[in-house]
Amino acid sequence: MARKHAGVEKLIPMSVPAFWPMNMAATMIEAGTELYVKNLKFVEEEIKIYDELRPVLATPHCTRLNLRTMRLREYGNPDDGIPTLVDAPHAGHTAVIADYHRGQSLIETLLANGLGHVLLTDWKSATEDMKDLEIDNYLEEMVIAIDDLGGRVNLVGLCQGGWVCAMIAARFPEKVNSLVLAGAPIDTDAGSGPLKHMVHASPRSFYEELVALGGGLMRGKFMLQGWKNMHPEQHYFENLIDLYEHINDPAYLKKEETFESWYENPIDLPGRWYLQVITQLFMENRLAKGTFVGLGRTLDLRNIKCPVYLLAGEKDDITAPEQVLGAAKLIGTPRRDIVQETVPGGHIGLFMGARTLSDHWPHIAQWIARH
Repeated sequence: MARKHAGVEKLIPMSVPAFWPMNMAATMIEAGTELYVKNLKFVEEEIKIYDELRPVLATPHCTRLNLRTMRLREYGNPDDGIPTLVDAPHAGHTAVIADYHRGQSLIETLLANGLGHVLLTDWKSATEDMKDLEIDNYLEEMVIAIDDLGGRVNLVGLCQGGWVCAMIAARFPEKVNSLVLAGAPIDTDAGSGPLKHMVHASPRSFYEELVALGGGLMRGKFMLQGWKNMHPEQHYFENLIDLYEHINDPAYLKKEETFESWYENPIDLPGRWYLQVITQLFMENRLAKGTFVGLGRTLDLRNIKCPVYLLAGEKDDITAPEQVLGAAKLIGTPRRDIVQETVPGGHIGLFMGARTLSDHWPHIAQWIARH
């Protein structure tokens, strides 16, 4: 069955996410030279986007530390006040989500609004010898980074980087000056998002089989497929139509290439780490319940006493707003020092959406600077 859409109804079969080469060749011959050129350009661009591009951090920086699990990227002036450490999501994509594009970068926004020294965790793709790393291994390297920065930082945790930051703040409260949790799943039993239902609907054996299939790693390509299948019509059909219809628009292609170079290049995760996250944090909600053991101690979120900013996305279908905002009832920070904010948009938009970066993150940066 073909989807009728101006100029492409003969080109895009409904049953497949990309074009069959033989069908495409036949269409090119039938349509004539002008459409042939357009179709050829589309094929070249599709190959470039999905197979060749690689993500690149947008803002000038240096590498302060090169550890087993991450590279610590450093921005700004190292002598400018308490450092602000941004922990990128541990969810299968690179740190480019926090430093996406010039004029559309969280790091750039923080630097422009009162924070002179900013750092970013750039988590490495797990290799076979990393398959048995645990949550503790990642917490250890966060502590190494903080100590290298003088032992006290402002922490900004994005998505799953948020529960890592919350763990650090609960385990070592003296190391954290202020804490921002953006789209962070802290109380994973809260809300009714699709990710929560998916995790609880699938037995642990399902995730174990995925890890086994990846040779002991949770392959980024498996996670990418899962994210795409949450909105299949967008990823397998609408995106290709949009690309085809804008194939002669350089500005559109540049924007698309920047996004897809990040989105289509997921990183692998240690299998043991991944299964701990799924079972202990998402299925059993141990962090919120005060039963998670991190670096030899049972972590109590009430040990967090620093100022805390909780940022949620109104239409976030990865981390329901209740999972972020519910942290206010679990931490020990006085209510007067807790800010809760829900902004329009979805999950990715919290960190790289142009409107959120222009309308909300500047005053979050200024809030951090005041503390």
